[in-house]
Amino acid sequence: MSKKILVILGGTSKEREVSLETGKSCIKALKKIGYRVKKFDPKFSSLNDIKKHKADVIFNALHGKNGEDGQIQSFFEYLGIPYTHSGVLSSMIAMNKFLSKQLFIKHRIRTPNYFFLSERDYSDANLKSKIKKNKLKFPVVIKPNDEGSSVGVKICKTLSSLKNHFNKLKKKYKNLIFETFIPGKEIQVALMGGRSIGAIELRPRREFYDYDAKYKKSAKTLHIMPAEIPKNKYKEVLKISEKINKILKCKGIVRCDFRFYKNQFYALEANTQPGMTSLSLVPEIAKYSKISFVKLVKWMVNDSSLNR
Repeated sequence: MSKKILVILGGTSKEREVSLETGKSCIKALKKIGYRVKKFDPKFSSLNDIKKHKADVIFNALHGKNGEDGQIQSFFEYLGIPYTHSGVLSSMIAMNKFLSKQLFIKHRIRTPNYFFLSERDYSDANLKSKIKKNKLKFPVVIKPNDEGSSVGVKICKTLSSLKNHFNKLKKKYKNLIFETFIPGKEIQVALMGGRSIGAIELRPRREFYDYDAKYKKSAKTLHIMPAEIPKNKYKEVLKISEKINKILKCKGIVRCDFRFYKNQFYALEANTQPGMTSLSLVPEIAKYSKISFVKLVKWMVNDSSLNR
């Protein structure tokens, strides 16, 4: 009898809509393979109801908070049901930009200069001295420490603009990251089971590769596969991605995001729950590597396990 797969999608994060799209695409592929598929949306059901489905495998199609920060992964472990993507600790660290940046620096992976503020620092934060002390240069990017899909990201060209955005964002988020904006090329690498399968270049028509550029066809972001960078640099970014994957102990499929500027790569983050929609990058990179969407999804199911 074919495996029973429970696709967990939707949820309550700011990336709910993207998660629903990812889930829809994956359900279609899973059915094509011949699996018995059911879907589960944590927005409308208690997580305790997952066990009622008696699934062989949980296909995690969630994005954002509670979906890729280790919380739901710890519940899957508690239930003892094998699941896709990364485990508890690696999901939590990759989602936490401050923690992952510390690991990048420790392992000599170049990342933009930054500083971190938690809500207890907000009231007496002197942004001007923080910028100087941590050697940031304008434009400065301000973003939530633990959101994905460029949610809440602002690029500030002046100190007054930065203060303005800080005053708005601190009302919504408990932790914020400030970093030097690196111009240059947007390069993203897809990995399967710790191995890099290709690097894509993105040329957004917007100021940067923001939420709309990622998910709306109308944004007309140009996807260049393979990335137009020198051959030796292409190999280098694949190697750096594998190093990041190893450091963070990620599993399943992962996407690593970089800026390529003045012949150097700057690691921005690793994404342990990359999108699997029609506009998503991991399926596009996989397709170029002769891995169809159906094959990719089947591999993810076969790769599922506990203690990830």
